[in-house]
Amino acid sequence: QMFFFLGINILFLYIWKRATVYIWEVKKQSPAFHRILLVGMDPESRRFARHIRNFPELGYKIVGFLGDEPEGSNGSNELPKIMGDVHEIEKIVRDHPVDEVIVFSVRKFWETMDLVTAVCEDMGIRLTIVPQWSNLRVSQISFMKLGGIPLLSFVSTPTDNWNVFIKRVMDFCLAFLTLILFSPLFIILAVLIKRDSKGPVFFIQKRCGLNGRVFSLIKFRSMVPEAEKMQDQLRDLNEMAGPVFKITQDPRVTRIGSWLRKTSLDELPQLINVLKGDLSLVGPRPPLPSEVALYKRWQRRRLSIKPGITCIWQISGRNNINFDEWMKLDLHYIDHWSLSLDLKILIRTIPAVLSGRGAR
Repeated sequence: QMFFFLGINILFLYIWKRATVYIWEVKKQSPAFHRILLVGMDPESRRFARHIRNFPELGYKIVGFLGDEPEGSNGSNELPKIMGDVHEIEKIVRDHPVDEVIVFSVRKFWETMDLVTAVCEDMGIRLTIVPQWSNLRVSQISFMKLGGIPLLSFVSTPTDNWNVFIKRVMDFCLAFLTLILFSPLFIILAVLIKRDSKGPVFFIQKRCGLNGRVFSLIKFRSMVPEAEKMQDQLRDLNEMAGPVFKITQDPRVTRIGSWLRKTSLDELPQLINVLKGDLSLVGPRPPLPSEVALYKRWQRRRLSIKPGITCIWQISGRNNINFDEWMKLDLHYIDHWSLSLDLKILIRTIPAVLSGRGAR
């Protein structure tokens, strides 16, 4: 009985294989193949044509090339022929069935793009343009119309507008509830700060937010008044590389301020910034304008998303991480952002705050 079923399986596999080959051979002869006309013969278009040739199961067929090279200049029989000049596109698509025109070397054919788009639109042929920015690493390409004008966008930040909206709603609701819950603690901390040293309860500082927008960050004061004016005198004690200033035993920090920083309670008033929309609960920490002025170009991309109260840097050791690694962690967050990632960071922030690891 076992050999019987084995024989049936072998026969079934053989029939399936032969049927698949037959169907594929029939399909290759079918006009149902998506027929593509390529404009421009550069290394990228040649590579594209070879890919289509090597993977016929994709269902595409290259009709030929359009360009200003003489016919047959491709120098190889493995590629479709050059069918004519770009100016002949209307005649060629009349004489040959074409489902889609793909334009390579856009800058080279820029002056004739009006003709190409008009022919494709009038004749109902799909037009695809290959952007000549092959060095893009993380950007997503999107298309939209604004005021009737078509816009092509390259975006290196989260583009899911619905999830971004949910993130904002969550930020507002959680910040509002936390402020109500911790309102008695606010009063207690305000009294302790006033009794510990002279000066205001809150420390308000200009920070850079989304794409460099400057806003006023609110914190509980943890240093002596006018501490910022003393920073130049302490410059030699800076323990952080890059355009940031951190000292483990900062002489400007008050007694209650040291405890506030260790527990991160000095950052509680930033929930007000979350309600105002300056901050998110999760996001890269907002830098000082003076620090941003010294950023390298690749480091400025961390400003392309709304800053936050907590982030990957804060749960990964905070000030124990060097500046470049800190920047890379922020970019990793931007490139992999999701609501679930925000939730994980929020949950991991609790033990990180309680341990005080890396706090200064």
